[in-house]
Amino acid sequence: MTSAISMAEPKPEDIQKTKELEKALEPYNVFETEAELNHRMEILAKLNTLVKQWVRDVAISRNMPPQMAEKLGGKIYTFGSYRLGVHHKGADIDALCVAPCNIERSDYFTSFFELLKKQPEVTECRSVEEAFVPVIKMNFDGVEIDLLFARLALKEIPDNFDLRDDMLLKNLDPKSVRSLNGCRVTDEILSLVPNIDNFRLALRAIKLWAKKHGIYSNSLGYFGGVTWAMLVARTCQLYPNAAPATLVHKFFLVCSRWKWPHPVLLKHPENINLGFPVWDPRVNISDRYHLMPIITPAYPQQNSTFNVTESTKKVILAEFNRGMATTEEIMLCKATWDRLFEAPSFFYRYRHFIVLLVSSNTAEDHLEWCGLVESKIRLLVGNLERNQHISLAHVNPKCFDIYRQKGSQNASTNNCDENSSNPSDENSKPIAPFCSMWFIGLEFERMENLNVDLTDSIQSFTAQVHSHAVNIKMLKMGMQIEARHVKRKQLNQYLDPELLKRERRSTEHHNSFSNSMMASKKRLSSELSSQPQKKNRNSETQPQQHEENSNASSVGSEVSTSSSTAKASRTPTTPDASLASLRHPPLLTSSTSAKASSSLSSTEVSSSITTTTIPSMSSCNDVDHQSADASKTTKSSSTASAGTSAPEVACS
Repeated sequence: MTSAISMAEPKPEDIQKTKELEKALEPYNVFETEAELNHRMEILAKLNTLVKQWVRDVAISRNMPPQMAEKLGGKIYTFGSYRLGVHHKGADIDALCVAPCNIERSDYFTSFFELLKKQPEVTECRSVEEAFVPVIKMNFDGVEIDLLFARLALKEIPDNFDLRDDMLLKNLDPKSVRSLNGCRVTDEILSLVPNIDNFRLALRAIKLWAKKHGIYSNSLGYFGGVTWAMLVARTCQLYPNAAPATLVHKFFLVCSRWKWPHPVLLKHPENINLGFPVWDPRVNISDRYHLMPIITPAYPQQNSTFNVTESTKKVILAEFNRGMATTEEIMLCKATWDRLFEAPSFFYRYRHFIVLLVSSNTAEDHLEWCGLVESKIRLLVGNLERNQHISLAHVNPKCFDIYRQKGSQNASTNNCDENSSNPSDENSKPIAPFCSMWFIGLEFERMENLNVDLTDSIQSFTAQVHSHAVNIKMLKMGMQIEARHVKRKQLNQYLDPELLKRERRSTEHHNSFSNSMMASKKRLSSELSSQPQKKNRNSETQPQQHEENSNASSVGSEVSTSSSTAKASRTPTTPDASLASLRHPPLLTSSTSAKASSSLSSTEVSSSITTTTIPSMSSCNDVDHQSADASKTTKSSSTASAGTSAPEVACS
């Protein structure tokens, strides 16, 4: 790790940019009112009282004297965005219930769960005991709360108890260690940033940007909340006195030029050995293949980005470069902060898509089913990446409800003809009562007469989901998955046409901005080359750009890669190069030429729809029947169960 790159204090213009940033964030509801903050504190106080009451009652029921039971304690801790102080309006609260050693985990998921359900303020209370990190989810007086549990090897839990002591983990079960990890990491991050207020405002901006640009989802292979917090915290360490607006700009500078897969660390790992696995590529072979490791600062140290794939890495790096170019324009007063928070077009970036349709019969089933499928989508992305003809599989993290045309109660998207504006026909089956979709944009290698078979990729994915659903006894009647290949011109059969129109306008507006910006850049370069003897009227920007280049060198010295097994990131090394990424916004890799965009027009994927359906336990016969029916219809559609073959997708 290196020391700070710059200790420079904020200039008046930096303070002004920070005020503009704060004002730009207001319309996005990233700040809560004082009343809303107080309401959350009241809820947590009530929950804390319930925990103490429950611990005492359990102890008394096991013949502990009441006066001793009163001293046992128990406490609620918060972590995540609420603990960091960057939660937005309506956000949930991540919390942890800590209990003394006389309380068992089984008590938490029985007696405490029942106590919660009896509270008049609590609704939608459900336990997920079999999860990797077991949790009770609930709505407490209008606020969603995810409540974990940890049992410490202590007789009492005082109110001022600090969870950062590593020795607390001694003799704990793995589930308790994982539950404690969220609080320990959050507290460690706060202790490692030089200015918490500046950190918070910068992090609010980066979180909003990441969500708007579709790269905020740990389960789908992007970065989650704790990862964004650690990246902003590292930026704060490198520029400890910088104003929030400057930190946002430097964030993109650091991230776009980081030499992945060199890990991002907030502090050197301490030599602690309590028997828990830690991230260490010198010991663990699997750790050597992590693409963008960002390591949590609390023991046991873990890589928060182990889900990142080659495709999500490309998407994230492209957005870093785009963010770098945009913030450069903002700092030079050539754009406003609103530009940074504009959502880019997804559906006009690609010509081919995989549509993943998830359907269920009831709202409760659908919530569970979508949660399981979403947690597995990165496996489908991995399968697609292994296809030698697919250069990119870009999953959109937004879950869409299926578009139902007005006046149609049983609109369907089965057997869609590419020239049809209505997805229903006489051979269609009605859409399930609850149906949601995810979209994966596909980019193919530039080859002539290309045939791409996606059957194995899709069926392997659906088989994994099916197997997991059976193992955890979740699979119910009506739960199905269908994966289809569609072209861009077929999207209006799945999505609201108004959404597609907005995306098209966004693309045109973005391209117009990019072209004007590049034209301005060319004019400036021309002036500089034709009049070298004259002082550039923008010479005041030169120290800033010089500082960025020197900063990049400093960052580069810190992050020189130690792994030869991972690919080096293809990020630009100069401000000009990073601006070039805006010239062709649909393209995601800096090595792709402008010709690649037009080349896709000659790579046509056939209109056949590859559909793979997971049968529920009581619907296997229905699936077989549907497959038989499908074989009698046009060749543009086929339905297959998880164990049968689906047609190949041909590219010519």
